Amino acid sequence: MITDIDSVLLVKVARGDREAFARIYDTWSGRIFSLICSIVVDRAQSEEVLQEVFLEVWQRSGAFDPAKGSARAYLVTLARRRAIDRVRASQAARDRDAAQPVEREFDETLAEVEERIVAQDVRTALAKIGEPHKSTVELAFLTGYTHAQIADLQQVPLGTVKSRIRDGLAKMKSILEGER
Repeated sequence: MITDIDSVLLVKVARGDREAFARIYDTWSGRIFSLICSIVVDRAQSEEVLQEVFLEVWQRSGAFDPAKGSARAYLVTLARRRAIDRVRASQAARDRDAAQPVEREFDETLAEVEERIVAQDVRTALAKIGEPHKSTVELAFLTGYTHAQIADLQQVPLGTVKSRIRDGLAKMKSILEGER
């Protein structure tokens, strides 16, 4: 028996229920759009990706299996995949358009390399902090959710969310300082 209302709605969407689709869209479109924007950055492209995600929900929600995961996980996974695909496609197009190499000053190149190293260090530290800190920090800083929204999503008290974020950031700081 399915207990999650969003899972019930997705099962109904798979049967062609337009009202269930509208409820899923109304409930999740804002959060999914925030996630997509954090990955794609460009607002116009993010809007297109959001449309693609919900078109896929309408057309392929039969692939959703409540026994394998929550509706939230299904929607977030669809959105992440579509957003990452869009970023990759945009990058490939830029790479193709860059017929002639652009000469850069040494300092610009060095700055880009340093940014990439720092970003990789942060991703590594985030992976090392473990759950539930990792997912909570990701929701707070990568999706732009408020602490209250995260508490609602994770079904935990607001104070727990704040503690997880604080403790997760402290762990990341310790990991990052240990690597230097």
